[in-house]
Amino acid sequence: MGARLSIATAAERVQRTCALSDSVSRLRYVSGARLEALERLGLHRVRDLLLHIPHRYLDFTHVTKIGLADVGQDATVVGTVDRVRLKRPRPRMQIVEVSVMDETGVLVATFFRQPWIAEQLKPGDVVALSGKVTFAYGFRQMKAPFHEVVGSSADAGGYARVLPVHPVGEGVTASWMRRIVSSALRDVGDVCDWLPAALCARHGLVTLGRALRDVHFPPSLPAAEVARRRLAYDELLSLQLALLTRRSVELAHATPVEHVTDGPHVRALLDALPFSLTDEQRAAADDILADMAAPRVMNRLLLGDVGTGKTAVAAVALAAVADTGTQAAVMAPTSVLARQYAEKLGPVLDAAGVSWALVTGSTPADERVRAEARAAAGELSVVFGTTALLSEGLEFRALSLVVIDEQHRFGVDQRAALRRKGPGADLLAMTATPIPRTLALSLYGDVDLSRIRRRPRAGAGITTKVVPPESLDLAWGAVRDAVAAGHQAYVICPLVDEKDDGSTLDDVPEALRAAPARPRSAAATLEELRSQVLPGLACDILTGRMAPAEKDLAMERFREGRTQVLVATTVVEVGVDVPNATVMVVLDADRFGLATLHQLRGRVGRGDVAGTVYLSCAAGRDSRARQRLAALEATSDGSELAELDLRLRHEGEVLGYRQSGGVTLRISDLEADADLVAAAHEDAREIAAGDPRLCAPEHRAMALEARERFGAYFEELEGA
Repeated sequence: MGARLSIATAAERVQRTCALSDSVSRLRYVSGARLEALERLGLHRVRDLLLHIPHRYLDFTHVTKIGLADVGQDATVVGTVDRVRLKRPRPRMQIVEVSVMDETGVLVATFFRQPWIAEQLKPGDVVALSGKVTFAYGFRQMKAPFHEVVGSSADAGGYARVLPVHPVGEGVTASWMRRIVSSALRDVGDVCDWLPAALCARHGLVTLGRALRDVHFPPSLPAAEVARRRLAYDELLSLQLALLTRRSVELAHATPVEHVTDGPHVRALLDALPFSLTDEQRAAADDILADMAAPRVMNRLLLGDVGTGKTAVAAVALAAVADTGTQAAVMAPTSVLARQYAEKLGPVLDAAGVSWALVTGSTPADERVRAEARAAAGELSVVFGTTALLSEGLEFRALSLVVIDEQHRFGVDQRAALRRKGPGADLLAMTATPIPRTLALSLYGDVDLSRIRRRPRAGAGITTKVVPPESLDLAWGAVRDAVAAGHQAYVICPLVDEKDDGSTLDDVPEALRAAPARPRSAAATLEELRSQVLPGLACDILTGRMAPAEKDLAMERFREGRTQVLVATTVVEVGVDVPNATVMVVLDADRFGLATLHQLRGRVGRGDVAGTVYLSCAAGRDSRARQRLAALEATSDGSELAELDLRLRHEGEVLGYRQSGGVTLRISDLEADADLVAAAHEDAREIAAGDPRLCAPEHRAMALEARERFGAYFEELEGA
């Protein structure tokens, strides 16, 4: 029989657990400049520090002798510094060369633009180096390796351990971070585990205290990974519980509407559609209608690639609202898309006897007043619009369905504001942005998912080509040929005008924002095309900064064929449907994410003529930017591209959280931890099904952990 935990020991553990919420200033070595440095890293509390896990490890249990290090492979070596030289081959270029030796040979480590290393390393220091081994000038070399002084003795043989490398910043070094974390673990590392033992056993997870120790100072690399997976599961489960609890609180006082889903308007709409729903579309529509008929509030996300028919599926839900005698609001991210919804669905709704109106920023005042009066009186079944739907002047008599397209383009407060116009209203969110399954499960954990994978009408297809800037003549020639054949073209630019610094773009990868070459702007490109590249062609511009009426007019001219070449930003990314457009040229294509580029290219090849997309990129063939674009050349599968985008970029960049108020996962790797994502999703749903607000005693620790990690969700609720 195991030893029992004494009351005194338990009390000490509870006290240590409570100390996790204390400021890091309570820890040894943390004050003054180091405290400020930690706070700049976002490490304000002890728990923040303990969850600030290493981003890599140096395995000094497998140190390679210098003479035996394989050229072309990564290696870790330990040796004695023989010579340190600071070179200045040209102005503002400083190179430090460090010669390190052991009994088998000499290795030269080269550091660029880090002159302070010449002061840090002295002959006689024992230093560990980790990096890729190359060979030049008769010596093995390492360029910009990770380095660590491990002693001042010539005997390096006794140095055998796994060394953690934490993310650090100015004011705190890697060695000081290890010292601070080690102190924190000694003082408060033995904490109570908030995760029930049954869940740990179900998934083979180590205890929280063990995970914290082993993730920071592991006895081996496998032990570090076991520890990280425990902490990753904690993060994923906490997020799922936060999402589900938020949903429970939001809907606590809502009265759901049980919609009529087999009425005459639904039947009439299905008859009015110019095509029959595919099996996938029918399945998605059935999911939505079943949710709408149920005595609970629907919260469903409809995922579908460009051209898969999400709009037709949404139309079925709108008809069910009319059969119920209530109202629906359809909010799109741009006036162009909102108007297109009205133009495509309006005639179908008319044929089904469903009343509707369009309200955007460019709607004439008298027309808007009439629409607001009809909505308030219940005379309108459907209102299409942009964020104009959020205005105080627009009220609904009985709003029972909210449809939001490309929902990640709206802030959390905007989505909530629209739902408040109809407490208890069902929510159908739609997106054509390719989202990996793991990302959807982890970040939309409170939402039921439907997915349409196949296009009912494939169109003539798209060919994608990556071209360097010096070969853009090929693209411009294709534009001229397309226009000569009676077709049209898009030219896409990252920036609006020359004053634009790119900081407000939705989908510019963070690593590329500070790239030295300035990206092209739509305004400058328009002038260049008119005066030099495409003289004589009817070129126009469309950007998100134009007034709503100007945008509508520009899009109308393009649809009617009066504009032959439309220069635009990503405002045309979603929903724009001009089948006569057959060529697209994307300038500085490496400044966009794969999801955005995939959606952009979906604007061409939608008719009977095949489309061609030219992606201009100045990056080298072996660069990561070119690798991303090569994937677009190789496949048109949105799901496959989404998975690749997730591997290449952080999940927050994939969904554009800078605009959407989303969260960032700090520990989880959504590709490597796909099994944990699914497990956390199912576990959270099981827990929330019986205790949606986590009020039961056995769930209080879970509720506290969810609030500690993702309190922003709860703050939004309390401030609403």
